[in-house]
Amino acid sequence: MQFLLAFVVAAPLLGAVAALLPAPPGLKGKSPGQAVLRHGVTVTGVILAAAVALTLGFDHDNPSRFQATTDISWIQALNIRIHLGIDGISLPLLLMTALLFFLCAVYSYFKLPEGPSPKAFVALLLVLESGTLATFAVLDLMLFFLAFEMVLIPMYFLIARWGGAQRRAAAWKFILYTLLGSVVMLLGLLLIGLNSGTFDMVALASDNGRGLSRTTQLLAVLAIGTGLAVKTPMWPLHSWLPDAHTAAPTVGSVLLAGVMLKMGTYGFVRILLPVTPDGMHTFAPYLGAFAAVGIVYGSLACLALTRRNGKGDLKRLIAYSSVGHMGFVLLGIATMTPTGVNGALFANIAHGLITGLLFFLVGALKDRYGSSDLDTLAGATGAALYGRAPRLGALLAFAAVASLGLPGLAGFWGEMLALFGAFDPAEGLSRPAFLTYTAVGAFGTLLTAAYLLIVVRRVCMGDPKTAPGTALADVQRHEFAAWTPLVALTVLAGLWPALLLGLTDPAVQKLLAGGNA
Repeated sequence: MQFLLAFVVAAPLLGAVAALLPAPPGLKGKSPGQAVLRHGVTVTGVILAAAVALTLGFDHDNPSRFQATTDISWIQALNIRIHLGIDGISLPLLLMTALLFFLCAVYSYFKLPEGPSPKAFVALLLVLESGTLATFAVLDLMLFFLAFEMVLIPMYFLIARWGGAQRRAAAWKFILYTLLGSVVMLLGLLLIGLNSGTFDMVALASDNGRGLSRTTQLLAVLAIGTGLAVKTPMWPLHSWLPDAHTAAPTVGSVLLAGVMLKMGTYGFVRILLPVTPDGMHTFAPYLGAFAAVGIVYGSLACLALTRRNGKGDLKRLIAYSSVGHMGFVLLGIATMTPTGVNGALFANIAHGLITGLLFFLVGALKDRYGSSDLDTLAGATGAALYGRAPRLGALLAFAAVASLGLPGLAGFWGEMLALFGAFDPAEGLSRPAFLTYTAVGAFGTLLTAAYLLIVVRRVCMGDPKTAPGTALADVQRHEFAAWTPLVALTVLAGLWPALLLGLTDPAVQKLLAGGNA
């Protein structure tokens, strides 16, 4: 188990180096480009297999205990250690990350985005995978920061070199926002480490803020929370996201929404809740307010994009929908209750699966039509996917109703638990304020249903004879292979939520109790 976790984190980096080397004789296939893409599928497949083995070997009877741990001194003068470990909070995120990278590698093998060398594309993809996996596995504040920053450069180049229109401007906006947020976050991490005498996240969580003054906690939450809020992204620090998603290639959008946004909310749960509880208690009402505004703002922005002649890009629409969905995650965290935090963690996984599927589907539509503009797709009467490409239309409708939180699918449980948590927040938090957030969040679910159903009506319905475009290909084999696991897991998590909550709840109970439960 210890070796498996270290392998999962480090192997993608070794795979990235190997991707840049010449392919061995006999393994080139039809072309060197095909060989390196096959290498990407192989490496991500091995990482996924190791993550599955890690899950099977995990002690599911004790999910609150860190397992598969490695703890080695690295920089002794600063007391920084190579400390790895997983519990019921990080394991689902680790597994979902490995799965999404494998599915993106499979999809790219058959549909590589236009751009420079396939070698560089695969190498960047693997570096990105190592950084995201490390973020969910490290237990040292400085290692967390390094992993958190490690993903920025690969994603920048994936957008800037393999993206669509306005890709360079979108990539610069992405990197500037996230780097500025990270600088502020680093100051907060250093403030905690230097005042407590350790950067070890387990020791800090067990201390539960007792070694930090109230002022230190307030400053740390403000600094670290700002950096995490940019990555989440929280309204009003979200403006880099729509541009990045619109310009990114399909797999870039899938990974940005499915994995990278989760790094921000994971930091709130793993660092701020247990390490600075007093500071979080002070700022929780404000976090809840920003979350509630984000839920409604994201939905209203999506509704505006669905209007006829509104020049609404579907990728941009899904990006704005992420602002709303991540608002529910932040609202659950702001409640500081087991119900709310469990809901936030569940919504994280559900959003990764469902929004990843949505971006895959919109990417497929863009490949077929040459555009993801909603007016171009729908024309005057609708794109009529049900009649022209029934499997593609059915999958898009499925992903839409899953995203709006239909009971029985994964999107329902996280949002419901977040609202339940807001209905009865932690002791000392203003109940009238959180009841207001509950009402605003519930209204946001209605707006979410409205814009997603409009999208389904305009894209899936209509007369096939008058629909824009020529003959439309239905779901192809490689698309079926990349999308089926996301559909299956969305249904499984919706019908059997205890599968995920059974892992997260004991770990959340212990985390909120300061390691004493």
